[in-house]
Amino acid sequence: MADPLDGLPTGGFLLDGVAAFRATAAERLEAFSHTTIPDSPGMRRAGVVVCVVEHGGVPCVLLIKRAYRGRNAGQWGFPGGRVDPGETPEQAALRELHEELGLRAAPNEVLGRLDDFPAASGFAITPVVVAPADPGPLRPSPDEVHSVHPVPLRRVAADDTPHWVPQPDGGRLLQMRLGEGRLVHPPTGAMLWQFREVVLLGRRVRVSDFVQPDWTRT
Repeated sequence: MADPLDGLPTGGFLLDGVAAFRATAAERLEAFSHTTIPDSPGMRRAGVVVCVVEHGGVPCVLLIKRAYRGRNAGQWGFPGGRVDPGETPEQAALRELHEELGLRAAPNEVLGRLDDFPAASGFAITPVVVAPADPGPLRPSPDEVHSVHPVPLRRVAADDTPHWVPQPDGGRLLQMRLGEGRLVHPPTGAMLWQFREVVLLGRRVRVSDFVQPDWTRT
């Protein structure tokens, strides 16, 4: 059950501008106790950035479609990647944001973290939320990024965006329906849904047990 975060506003004003988003997101993430997956044999760590920027005059979160080569070819994702030795997940996420999209965010612009997500591929993924004041122009790396898709926060928060598909085993598969040709499944869909619930709507939810499609295991 999703419970409102006590004492924090739930209105839609934060969906209308990056400055309003930044302030409210920081409050809500500070009030949210994120979970961290402990180290275990064979587990690898990754950091991704839930990056909010202004696009076309409205605040948007940046999704990417990965290049049609290598790991996760052609899949939806957030900018991010493997944590290198000596890095924190936050450092890895910000480094990958620059390497993949050419955008810069300072460590003090990290607003907070969501739950680590246990991907079926063997990665523990840490989502880091940022809304950089001056990220610079988008310069996607063609080696890693096929296309960049700014999604308005109002679309992410809309009632008809999450869709739950019954599964033969009795579970339900989440689909985040973001528009024509934009159907996002876990792991990315799960992290986007938690961002929606915790940051945009002020609710306390968990996602570690979400069903993941078989094709995300590679």
